[in-house]
Amino acid sequence: MEFFRGISRRINRLFLITVILPTLIASAYYGLIASNVYISESRFIIYNPQMTPGATSGISSLLAGAGLSGNSYGVYAVQDYLLSRNALASLQTSLDVKAMYSSPQIDWFNRFGGPLYLRKTFENLYLYYKTMVSDGVDATSNISTIKVQAYTPGDAERMNAQLLKLAQHLVDQINARADENSVRFYQAEVNKNEAKVEDSAVAMATYRNLHGVFNPAPQSALQLQLVSKLQDQLIQEESRLAQMLLHTSDNPQIPALRKAIESTRAEIARQTAKVAGASNSLASKSVAYEKLALSMNFAEKELAASIAELEQARIRAQKQQLFIETVVTPNLPDEALEPKRMRGILAVFVLGLFLWGIFSVIIAGVKEHHDR
Repeated sequence: MEFFRGISRRINRLFLITVILPTLIASAYYGLIASNVYISESRFIIYNPQMTPGATSGISSLLAGAGLSGNSYGVYAVQDYLLSRNALASLQTSLDVKAMYSSPQIDWFNRFGGPLYLRKTFENLYLYYKTMVSDGVDATSNISTIKVQAYTPGDAERMNAQLLKLAQHLVDQINARADENSVRFYQAEVNKNEAKVEDSAVAMATYRNLHGVFNPAPQSALQLQLVSKLQDQLIQEESRLAQMLLHTSDNPQIPALRKAIESTRAEIARQTAKVAGASNSLASKSVAYEKLALSMNFAEKELAASIAELEQARIRAQKQQLFIETVVTPNLPDEALEPKRMRGILAVFVLGLFLWGIFSVIIAGVKEHHDR
């Protein structure tokens, strides 16, 4: 009997230790010590107007545009930034986050500098910051939700509003960097193509000066016209000579006419050689000239295309590519949502019962073993 009484006393003592005492401690903590936690929430989207369907309008249009995968990089970049050390450093400068969460008005267990964060280093502050700030993204609509927990309503609202400003600043930086890189790239292309055009022009001028030719094609046409006229003149002179030989064979003009015919034939040969046949003819110069002309024409077209792209890049630089739109502004909470006091006490009570049950089974097993 004494043994059973001892077991009973142990069980009652166990119930006291595992259930009653923890529940009393939890009730004292949640009822008297735990500080109220206020939560401020805001929501925003990042969208690209050029990718937004034109059939929709208003907020539905923004949501449609934000859902496109092309904008996701901006959404997740902002999310990573808001939960980064850089964002915390900016908040520390503008709001003094360390002082905000180290206030003596906050219970010792939850404040920064309490038992979990005794060392007030920046790294510890960053770990604490990530427990108080969250930024979730809806994978379907790309709506981002910022939740800030603080121990006064004003602190929660101010910090949330400042995070929205940091998000806007990051989006502006993304736009500026993308536009700057685009303009710089196309400006380099324009400079390169301008150098090509200049080189082609210099090569063309050098060739013209060296070979004494401006443009073989029209020059050849002029030469051929001159040859044609000389041939007409030769025909007339030969006709006159034939008539003289037929009617007045002793005409003293016949020798002079024959000499003129020979001179005309020599001129025709000389002018024809300028067009084709000779090593320095226009035809021999035409191939090299056409290659230079083609190269210059291609360089000019490349320059025109790169100038057009540069102008488009500058126009895009004047327009913001990504926009951040606040869907829900940071609210000023009028009621503490944390801690869930009754739920916390009940959780401790249920856990105590669970432990009491486990230990009771163990003790009963020990008793049964002892009886055997």
